[in-house]
Formats: sequence, C-alpha cells, structure tokens
Amino acid sequence: MTDLSAFISGLPKAELHVHIEGTFEPELMYALAQRNKVAFPYDSVEALRGAYRFGNLQDFLDLYYQGMSVLVTEQDFYDLAMAYFRRAAAQAVRHAEIFFDPQGHTERGVPFQTMIDGLWRAKADAESQFGMSISMILCFLRHLDEASALRTLDEALPWRDRFIGVGLDSSEKGHPPSKFQTVFARARGIGLKAVAHAGEEGPPEYVWEALDLLQVQRIDHGNRALEDERLTARLAREAMPLTVCPLSNLRLCVVNDMTLHPLRRMLQAGLVATINSDDPAYFGGYVNENYIAVQQALDLSRDEIVTLAANSFRAAFIDRAEQQRHLGVLTAYAVG
Repeated sequence: MTDLSAFISGLPKAELHVHIEGTFEPELMYALAQRNKVAFPYDSVEALRGAYRFGNLQDFLDLYYQGMSVLVTEQDFYDLAMAYFRRAAAQAVRHAEIFFDPQGHTERGVPFQTMIDGLWRAKADAESQFGMSISMILCFLRHLDEASALRTLDEALPWRDRFIGVGLDSSEKGHPPSKFQTVFARARGIGLKAVAHAGEEGPPEYVWEALDLLQVQRIDHGNRALEDERLTARLAREAMPLTVCPLSNLRLCVVNDMTLHPLRRMLQAGLVATINSDDPAYFGGYVNENYIAVQQALDLSRDEIVTLAANSFRAAFIDRAEQQRHLGVLTAYAVG
C-alpha cells in the first residue's frame, strides 16, 4: 500500500452516489435467496460471483434486477443496508446519501412499507453504532413510464419524512430526463431535493435537460458533460456537483482504461467533482477502492484527494454548520 493509499483509507469523506441495491454482495444475495426460498439460477456463491461481469450498463442492470428478487422481508432490507453501512463506516465515510429503487420492489409485490421500514431501521442503528449520518433518496426507474414514477411518489408520501430527495436512475439511453418533468416538479413542490443520472452513457443534452427541465441540484456521473464546452463552463460557474464513480465507469466501459478517466480534467475545469462507488458489490470496490484506483491511474496529488473529499461534504444535502464541522475534521486529518 502506498502512502497515499493509506491516507485515503482514513480520509473523512461523504458518499453521495450509492445504490443500496447495488451493494448486494454475492454471499448475502445467495443467503437471502436460500432464506426466502426464491428460485435462483445460481447453485453456489461462486457461480453467482462469476455472473458479476458486464460488457455494458444493460448487462449489469439485468443481474441487478434479478438480485432484487431475493429481497422480500423487512429484515432483508435491513441486512442489505447494514452490510453497506458497516463497510462505509470502516472506510471513514462520515455521511452517506443512499439511493433506493422502490419500483424494483413494489412492482413485484413487496409493499413500500416493508422496504422503507427495513432501510429506516438500518439507518437508525448505523447512526447509533457508527457515528455517521445517513439520508435516503428515492429514485425513479427511467425505463418505466412517468405514470409509474408519479404513482411511486404518491405511494411514498406517508413516509415523506424518511427521504430527502428524488433521483433518476436505470437505463439512460433512450430515456431522457425530459420524460420525467412532471414528477420532478411535483417532488420539488413538496420540498424534496432533486438529482439525476445524466451524461454517463447518455449525451451532454441529457445533462442540459436535467439542469433546465428537472432543475436538479446534483448531476450523477456527468462524464460526457466535458464534450460540451459551454455546458462545462456552466457547471463550473454554478458550482454544480458531479457524483463521479470511477470503477463503475471502467466496469461498464464508459471509459476503456482508468488512465483515460476524465476526473482530473473535471478538477482542472473547476468542476465540483466527488468520488463515489455507485454499485460497489458489482463493480469491484467501495468508495476507498474508487479513490485509490483513480489516484493511482491519474497520479492525483494529496491536495487533489483532499479537494475531492472536501467537495463531497460541500455537495452533500446537509446544513452549513454540519458541513463546516466535517470540513474541519477533514482539515485536521489532512494536516495531522
């Protein structure tokens, strides 16, 4: 381990782009399939692990949704979330904002309450046990229609106090943000934050739409924004955070080699880039592994690493006092 790798391991940070269903390690997925007697096409953990190889986003999503099928009870959701929180805390994540996909569960008959109660109980236990803070963001599946998203938002309203915002994920190609203007307007109208995946596989135009039509406060991914100089300048001018996921980009062939990753160019352009793990069980690493992989590939300096961690707290949906507290801890760590 290099000195910078060791430095990253203890670096205080926030994680702002992680799908809780994407933290499903093969051992837990297989155990829950057995526990719930769910029909499953893999006869061992090893066989399941071998399926965690993808050529593109859709290959991954096929297994991602298959994995969801073993989540049946409140305890299943609790176990899934606690496994992530335990790992995140061990990697010095002080604040996490996790995505969850209700439609992936309610559309197969799992009640919204079953899911939200399990996640909420895990959040409470993790905050108590690990001293971290956690918020939840409800994501709409963009391959489904907006009517489904509107029904999901309505269904979620009795638990409005349990999530801070809405997001947009799943297959990007062919599903522009403009498809979801009504549901995002309704969400903003009841005080929810707004984020959206854009510019991962989709074109820069999708980033423009997320900004102008959905009025998002963060762009998830955003890699392809750099193809548009005017868009890049706007993102810098507005200090619009990008939640970048290096190992995900590599595994899904958004970049063909980590040395080609645009993260350094984002920093040089003055963008508020952050590092996150996306779907870490599937993509080969949690947040520290993402920091280390991109640091080594791009030869990022210690100061650049600290900037990325600071950006994570500045981009988080936390109040200014909490933000300053985290930045103070980060500064003390960096100079200590």
